[in-house]
Amino acid sequence: MRRIPDRTDAPLTALLKSWEALLLLLAAAIFTANSFASPYFLDVWNLSDATFNFTEKAIVALALAFVILAGEIDISVAGIIALSSTLMGATAAAGQPMPVVVGVGLLTGLACGAVNGLLVTGLELPSIVATIGTMSLFRGLAYGILGDGAYTRYPEGFAYFGQGYVWEWLSFEVTVFLGLALLAGFLLHRTSLGRAVRAIGHNPTAAAFSGLKVRRIKFWLFAATGLAAGVASVMLTSRLGSTRPSIATGWELEIVTMVVLGGVAITGGVGTIPGVVLAALVMGLLTFGLGLLNVSGIIMSIVVGVMLIAVIALPVLARKLSNRMRRTTP
Repeated sequence: MRRIPDRTDAPLTALLKSWEALLLLLAAAIFTANSFASPYFLDVWNLSDATFNFTEKAIVALALAFVILAGEIDISVAGIIALSSTLMGATAAAGQPMPVVVGVGLLTGLACGAVNGLLVTGLELPSIVATIGTMSLFRGLAYGILGDGAYTRYPEGFAYFGQGYVWEWLSFEVTVFLGLALLAGFLLHRTSLGRAVRAIGHNPTAAAFSGLKVRRIKFWLFAATGLAAGVASVMLTSRLGSTRPSIATGWELEIVTMVVLGGVAITGGVGTIPGVVLAALVMGLLTFGLGLLNVSGIIMSIVVGVMLIAVIALPVLARKLSNRMRRTTP
């Protein structure tokens, strides 16, 4: 006979059983392993440099989390970064001042996100098909504008966005990321928008019948993701000090992995912002530690791919195991 509990777990117990707690333990384990693997890891400036491994991607992941929570996906984010960077480089080469260059990057990202939103909500194309197409389109436009060349001259002061520090070892990038994480967490967990996004992800038809403007919400989620990619493009271009059309190649996989590793269900409706933040930290510590050990980029790509497959497969396997145990329980 099964026992039906008369009360739920206490908040602390529920927290300890959560996916976020597992990610926190994983981050601590990777941090400890890195500290033993390299004598340079615990240097405060090296730890500060480690944040550059993930902050730009994590900023996009915060916005993409909302898209995936709503039951959609955006594979074009790295292409948006490339096109935004290319147009910023062209603007800088034309002699425009720094605010104009930054504005072009942000507006390009917003416009690209709006194109994705229109394709998905206006033409009702499947988001994975639409954004695979725009991924090639945006990257192709970057190559068409720049070819095999590079933009290397940017206005004075532009370097601060990717290389500057707000205080001592606290970089501008990390400050922006933490601020956006707080904003994203508030929007998802404390506002009606967050409840609407999760409702759409659970059942878009029921959400529409309940009065939610499903298409409008999805459009603005795609637009916001494009804008986040524009922000990441400004920071990445500033940090590198140059633009090539190959910039941010392969970032799609890593950004999606951050979101899914953070506990956001790929089918939508379930997930938290703290989970995404912790997943970004885990991936940042992992890749930085492997870098200190001179592990090649190919191996890092394999690790990221395995992590993505694992976090998608684990819930499915757990569900099958649970169902099998339930059938065998008398």
